[in-house]
Amino acid sequence: MDRLEAMTVLLTAVDAGSLSAASRQLHMPLATVSRRVSELEAHLNVRLVLRGGRKLVLTDAGRDYVASCRQILEDIEQVERTAAGEYRAPQGELIISAPVVIGRNHVVPVLVAFLRSAPQIRAHIQLSDQVSHLLEEHVDLAVRLGALPDSNLVATRIALINRVLCASPGYLQARGVPQKPEDLAGHDCITYVGYSAADMWEFGEGPSAQLIKVSSRLSVNSAEAAVIAAVEDGGIVRVLADQVDPLLKAGTLVRLLQAHEPAPMPLSLVYPGQRLMPLKLRAFIDFATPRLRERFGYQHP
Repeated sequence: MDRLEAMTVLLTAVDAGSLSAASRQLHMPLATVSRRVSELEAHLNVRLVLRGGRKLVLTDAGRDYVASCRQILEDIEQVERTAAGEYRAPQGELIISAPVVIGRNHVVPVLVAFLRSAPQIRAHIQLSDQVSHLLEEHVDLAVRLGALPDSNLVATRIALINRVLCASPGYLQARGVPQKPEDLAGHDCITYVGYSAADMWEFGEGPSAQLIKVSSRLSVNSAEAAVIAAVEDGGIVRVLADQVDPLLKAGTLVRLLQAHEPAPMPLSLVYPGQRLMPLKLRAFIDFATPRLRERFGYQHP
């Protein structure tokens, strides 16, 4: 039995939620995935997972073993990076995660310029509005909005982004313009599962902050879809200012309740705290930070 392979299979199954999901992710037959886990259990003479349910469940021993496996595999990856020279010169593959619109409009142009300056580095960027788990998904750096609860992550702020409420002129002509947050109860709202609860919208800041439950006739899982629906007279939407600035300037959408907007959300470059930082990551952070701040017009205090 290749124990490292078996550990990798087990961790993939845990992170993916099931043996079948691990099979698809690893491009490995389900029978092989199941056999690798069974071989580990036989080798250890202990049950690691409870089979039979739709979602993989670890035993107490399994939870402890998985935590140890994760540390072992991270240590091996660190050793291999050192041997490959990632700590001696900027080289290797850089994996970045970013929100879709911000990534496309700002991160990709900066990344392309960085690659021109660092010929030994390759890059892969994942554009998704879902929060990535850096260590589990082997992501070197994420561009992340909002507060950062993970204590093992380091953050470098690059912007403050406003959340804006807007709708099309056609919708407002038909349904009227809300004058205060409470008026949203009588409007169609387009909700989007992004960086806050979909149907609970925050207004104001400090002691005057309030949460308003909105009525949603349309719910989407993409900010771009939410914006398109608003342009098509579908209702009132709340998105990041960066996602609709051109439409607001063109008059395609109208900004609403600006006096009641919540505090801006921080936008940060986020990466794991490490004993040794790969030079490819250090080089990108040093290159990208001032350029992204300039693109967003952010003055670092």
